[in-house]
Amino acid sequence: MSHRVADELGYKDMDNISAASSRHNSENLPYVHKVGVPPKQNLLKEIAGTVKETFFADDPLRQFKDQPRSRKLVLVFQALFPIFEWGRNYSLSKFKGDLIAGLTIASLCIPQDIGYAKLANLDPQYGLYSSFVPPLIYAFMGSSRDIAIGPVAVVSLLLGTLLQNEIDPSENPVDYLRLAFTATFFAGITQFTLGFFRLGFLIDFLSHAAIVGFMAGAAITIALQQLKGLLGIKKFTKKTDIVSVMRSAWSAAHHGWNWETILIGMSFLAFLLVAKYIGKKKKKLFWVPAIAPLISVVLSTFFVYITRADKHGVQIVKHIRRGINPSSLNEIFFSGEYLAKGFRIGVLAGMIALTEAVAIGRTFASMKDYQLDGNKEMVALGTMNVVSSMTSCYVATGSFSRSAVNYMAGCNTAASNIVMSSVVLLTLELITPLFKYTPNAILASIIISAVISLVDIEAMTLIWKIDKFDFVACIGAFFGVVFSSVEIGLLIAVSISFAKILLQVTRPRTAVLGKIPRTTVYRNILQYPAATKVPGILIVRVDSAIYFSNSNYVKERILRWLADEEEQLKESSRPGVQYLIVEMSPVTDIDTSGIHAMEELFRSLEKRDVKLVLANPGPVVVDKLHASKFHEMIGEDRIFLTVEDAIVTCAPKMDLEP
Repeated sequence: MSHRVADELGYKDMDNISAASSRHNSENLPYVHKVGVPPKQNLLKEIAGTVKETFFADDPLRQFKDQPRSRKLVLVFQALFPIFEWGRNYSLSKFKGDLIAGLTIASLCIPQDIGYAKLANLDPQYGLYSSFVPPLIYAFMGSSRDIAIGPVAVVSLLLGTLLQNEIDPSENPVDYLRLAFTATFFAGITQFTLGFFRLGFLIDFLSHAAIVGFMAGAAITIALQQLKGLLGIKKFTKKTDIVSVMRSAWSAAHHGWNWETILIGMSFLAFLLVAKYIGKKKKKLFWVPAIAPLISVVLSTFFVYITRADKHGVQIVKHIRRGINPSSLNEIFFSGEYLAKGFRIGVLAGMIALTEAVAIGRTFASMKDYQLDGNKEMVALGTMNVVSSMTSCYVATGSFSRSAVNYMAGCNTAASNIVMSSVVLLTLELITPLFKYTPNAILASIIISAVISLVDIEAMTLIWKIDKFDFVACIGAFFGVVFSSVEIGLLIAVSISFAKILLQVTRPRTAVLGKIPRTTVYRNILQYPAATKVPGILIVRVDSAIYFSNSNYVKERILRWLADEEEQLKESSRPGVQYLIVEMSPVTDIDTSGIHAMEELFRSLEKRDVKLVLANPGPVVVDKLHASKFHEMIGEDRIFLTVEDAIVTCAPKMDLEP
């Protein structure tokens, strides 16, 4: 067909054919659609649209539209305190589920809280305080129905490690406690700020793989720290790396281990693990692992009391202060040398606590099919920790083990946290003296059994199968925590996560496309080996926005594809490339550097006598191409809606050229 057209019209009419092809392509070629140019937007509207998509993608003000002022005030109040929204439809049947769930998680949290407080180098009552006030505040302000609030192992370890680096808790317990409250205050401020200014997307920079590795490493570190209580060792290293811990434990083997402590600890650890196995195998028996820690505490305390094992070297809790949380507002460092240290520790602990809580909340929200506002959760958690710092609590967040039990126990609303808090209140007022003879070994056993589930081998295996770079982030975070410290592990996790982002941004994927037989579809020839290249035309797809960070790479990579193609054609004695089509449908945006790179690409191709053609640029890209006059440089007739349109138009031209 194209030879017939050439014979009839001759070479001097080629420009007319090209123009006609790009418009209606006369009678011989299919109609070729023009690429639409979006209407010019007002600058302020464009900025407003960008801000809205960045910070208000979920359109949180949607519910306020077309509402009277009185109704808007009610909606604002309900947004701040969701309890007044779901509380309107609360019923006795829902309360029954919340009551059972609250009592179940209370039986789990009380022994855990005592152990986690020791992990943070604090007295046992501070763990209980942190399961009294924070859950009450969250119940009023939180939007998750399933999350159970309180101290958690990873944050307790992180806080204890960072605080211990600044103040020795044994030499200066008063300032250590004050610094803990200061860190909790700033953890809350950090969380509240991120939520209020809708910056919740920042926590997404810590990838899932990095979190899996960090949590697993922290679990191993926490378990190793419990060797002190499990073996009855009195003098133990304050370092957290595995080498120091194992050296400290082994050096005390001949004179520091206590066989009665080991017997108690190992026996109840076995009991807890069996209970956990039963609960995992039979979902209906979820209450068995939930109540097992409390049973262990009661039995071991009774055993130590009647045998007076504490007289034979078994270390016990000794004293837990009775009564509810005292005020600690005056204890927070608002000035002095510890202010900056408290801020630094608080920001770090707050971010980790926030990441864990939001991840847990989203998990259970998806299981029950309801929406969770991440920014609202951050405001709730931040307010909770700010108030908690003033009521003798340390950083609290969502606990995965307790939240899982809460979910399986049939909780319906956040009222289960109120029930749990009420039980903790009764414990503080009435029962704390009974914990005097609780052996430290049982607390160590409870913590070990709780953190084992944080080592997720299945998730690590899946990460390895899906993305090797993700696996590097996972293992890097894991080994950083285990062999160095929690801070180093966290730093490695964040660094590798950022490195991956930078690598993907600066080195985007590109692909050579070919035509799928018997279709007008063009796909990656590596993915579809049956796809065939079009003679004389090279089609390259860029799978990313083109920014200053990758523009030069994109240009050079396209030229390298061209050089490789020319080399192959030369070896097979076939005609060279005359058209290079850049498929731009994945290119969501382009900046000034990107435009400059495209201009340089155009000039480089001109020197090689190759024509540049663009296919399917998006509205943002088209707008910027016109604003920069690049469409005039390349020619309006070389910008097409689809690759097929470009091929249909360019193929006849190749036949007409001498």
